[in-house]
Amino acid sequence: MKIDEFRLERFLAEYEFSAPHLLCTSDCQSVSVSDLLGMTEYSLSDLGKLHLGYTESKGSPLLREKISELYTDISPDEIVVFAGAEEAIFVFMNVFLSTGDHVIVQYPAYQSLYQIAEAAGCSVSRWMMKEEDGWKPDIEELKNMIQGNTGAIVINTPHNPTGYHFTEAEFKEIREIAAEKGITILSDEVYRGLEYDRSDRLPAMAEIYGKGVSIGVMSKAFGLAGLRIGWLISKDRELLKKIMGFKDYTTICSSAPSEFLSTAALTVSEEIFRKNVAIIQENLPYLDRFFEKQRDTFSWVKPGAGPIAFPCILTGEDSMEFAVRTIDNSGVLLLPSEIYDFGTRNIRIGFGREDMKISLEKFEDFLEGRYTHSFQNGN
Repeated sequence: MKIDEFRLERFLAEYEFSAPHLLCTSDCQSVSVSDLLGMTEYSLSDLGKLHLGYTESKGSPLLREKISELYTDISPDEIVVFAGAEEAIFVFMNVFLSTGDHVIVQYPAYQSLYQIAEAAGCSVSRWMMKEEDGWKPDIEELKNMIQGNTGAIVINTPHNPTGYHFTEAEFKEIREIAAEKGITILSDEVYRGLEYDRSDRLPAMAEIYGKGVSIGVMSKAFGLAGLRIGWLISKDRELLKKIMGFKDYTTICSSAPSEFLSTAALTVSEEIFRKNVAIIQENLPYLDRFFEKQRDTFSWVKPGAGPIAFPCILTGEDSMEFAVRTIDNSGVLLLPSEIYDFGTRNIRIGFGREDMKISLEKFEDFLEGRYTHSFQNGN
């Protein structure tokens, strides 16, 4: 398979670990191993006794049991563990899709959600989200996009990068549209748990639709990206069997320490979600005030859930030029919309970390001409 360069990851590889102020992060506040275990009944001593051999290819039974407890109607046997959500998406699309299939993808989107399908020889239609609609996708437009060879609809909620979150009625309407035509739904749910109101949390698509496939991960809502643990859920046992066969050619199995620490974190999942939502809710008023003050420079659609949003630049400057100028002159890292192949007007900002206010202050200093230092080349 020949596949295009992953623009987002290449951009972050260049800047993320040298920029002093990250204002575009997509994950939440992380913690140390000691702090994580301190929240649980597990200990560093338990970790020290861990055997560092191979793990079960499907994921350890205890880890899958704890993942299943995040849902109402999912059993451990309906879960496959992967090295992050990226691998789960890659394996699913290679197993499920065939050359000539048609795929509809909610857009803008994380590049894996459409690029892998294109590389596999599928035609991809982009279900466009529009800022003037509050980023709400048009359900009627989705209906009109379906073709005779449509094999999958790919959705993401809470959404990266806009922060839009489907209502339960919208989520179930998408299910009904797919069910009428027998179309599979791949639902990227990596921000599930970061709803600002707990009542807005949706079931997994795999729970409510026989042809639903749900993706979860420890990286985003948990803030534990370093563990590199994700999962795929499906009630289709034959699909899971094929997925397991393909996984033998990717990672085979996951890291034993990562599975141990993920299991520990999952025992206190709601506590971690509450902590991270509290950080988000503390940061949002600062963003509201910032964008009100900068209303001639940016437009701001307040997100409905999650730790990211996608404001628009109103000055006419391309977002890539703006982002590079910002990092070079202030050390503040933003993510330009060119990275998403979504025009040149938007930037992704992240607000799931405790240091966001400092990054925002530095950004405001830059916009108001108070910076005299250069951070080019990470200096």
